[in-house]
Amino acid sequence: MHEDELDLDEGLVARLVAARFPRWAGLPVRRVASSGTDNAMFRLGEALAVRLPRAPWAGAAVEAEARWPALLAPHLPVTVPVPLEVGEPAEGYPLRWSVHRWLPGHNPEVGRVVEPERLAGELGAFVRALRSVEPRPGAPRARRGVPLAERDAETRDALRQLAELPPGAESLDVAAATAVWEEALALPGYAGPDRWLHGDISPGNVLVSDDGRLSAVIDFGGVGVGDPTVDLLVAWNLLPAGARGAFRAAVGADEATWLRGRAWALSVALIQLPYYRITNRALAANSRHVIGEVLADHRRAG
Repeated sequence: MHEDELDLDEGLVARLVAARFPRWAGLPVRRVASSGTDNAMFRLGEALAVRLPRAPWAGAAVEAEARWPALLAPHLPVTVPVPLEVGEPAEGYPLRWSVHRWLPGHNPEVGRVVEPERLAGELGAFVRALRSVEPRPGAPRARRGVPLAERDAETRDALRQLAELPPGAESLDVAAATAVWEEALALPGYAGPDRWLHGDISPGNVLVSDDGRLSAVIDFGGVGVGDPTVDLLVAWNLLPAGARGAFRAAVGADEATWLRGRAWALSVALIQLPYYRITNRALAANSRHVIGEVLADHRRAG
């Protein structure tokens, strides 16, 4: 997916584990299929997972995940991943990596969410609980905890790339997406204090039980403090339209905040689509879904 992506396979993981954590040497290693873009995941035996950054620029997430989820976990209503161990560069792999407990559950499937209003309320409760934790000194600034205006250049560049694709390559109304984005830029900005945010609550980072209940939120590589509006994007990348009201009520979002959250969902999807449309088809498909949902939502609102 990335020009600077590292070569990762089961043999490398087995060597890293055996050298650094010999108590787990000999456990079977198998790669986990995933649409994740920053990290590769390998199952280690039945109870453990090894997480390795895919590229040098993703290495900083290991530091964030090694420190902050453990402090946040006691305040959250569902499980979040807390590393058991962090490994050092070795065996030709240049980055730190981590070993986690394997968390039960599966990713919900967009369009086939079990009891979506219940899941919407559970996700809203997670977001609200995360925001309620008081940031402590030294908490990192979240890359996505910024005003929409700071996304403008990157979002417009993505719109330009999509508009320049050959006819028929994407059935996307670039003009309509541009109009929604420009309307959002005129909204009142976030005026509250810095709050904790996850930054990427998406189908691949949500785990549910067999009966559809929220069991975990994973991938805290982007965790930090700032404007928490971005965490509303799950309303469009996962939840059906009929369940969004339950999520909004659980979070407690006013109209301007809700529309900024919708714009965050649009911006993330627009930027992802031209970058991953060939190399990560699952993520590209979700990006198309989000853009379609946002535009439909905008049309319904008149």
